[in-house]
Amino acid sequence: MSGGRHLTKGSPKPALSDDGVLRLFSMRFCPYAHRAHLVLNAKNIPYHTIFINLTEKPEWLTEFSPLGKVPALQLPKEEGNPSLIESVIIAEYLDEKYPEVPLFPKDPLKKAQDKILIERFSSVTSATFKVFHADTEAAPDSLTEISKGLDIFEKELSARGTPYFGGDKPGMLDYMIWPWFERTAMLKYLLPEKYQLDKKRFSKLVAWRDLMVNDPAVKGHYLDGETYAKFAKARRENVHDFDMLV
Repeated sequence: MSGGRHLTKGSPKPALSDDGVLRLFSMRFCPYAHRAHLVLNAKNIPYHTIFINLTEKPEWLTEFSPLGKVPALQLPKEEGNPSLIESVIIAEYLDEKYPEVPLFPKDPLKKAQDKILIERFSSVTSATFKVFHADTEAAPDSLTEISKGLDIFEKELSARGTPYFGGDKPGMLDYMIWPWFERTAMLKYLLPEKYQLDKKRFSKLVAWRDLMVNDPAVKGHYLDGETYAKFAKARRENVHDFDMLV
């Protein structure tokens, strides 16, 4: 609905169409918004995308996202056209509302355990942001943090004995952590030592990553490492080229 361009200050508020289709407020390079795209794609749920410039936000954004963040998901078929925010909340809502393609485990305990792992992955996300957006001096310590965090998921995937955390196909845990794995491909363009995952230390995760790249939901929103690196390098110089793909 934004034609691929990110709406900014002064942009008119998109009119609500009468087709009843969900509306996702997103930013093309945001890993949290990426989560929502993956879940919607995995469940084959139709949706419109409205891209938002997060440095020069439209004045009306808080009508849909009180915290001024993405993702935000507007629900046109619900009374009052409410919106949801926060990627995990949106993901869980979609899994309950559209159960035809379940992503969370049905067993309450297993679901709770997967949600704990999603929360534990936050140590990896915070460390990766330091590498993506800081200078290279932050890299050594942050890369150590990333590796320690990934050890947990390497061990978990090995214990499950399945190609995906969700079993024989990707589940919610797979999609919630994938955006950061997709972005690790930029590190070889950002760091002088051309960092890549240790194939021996993370053999299960490397095999999982190679499978995930070919998943239809992933392919529907995929970007290569060089493209992510180009955006990150510009951001380090305080240039936010949100529309570089348009």
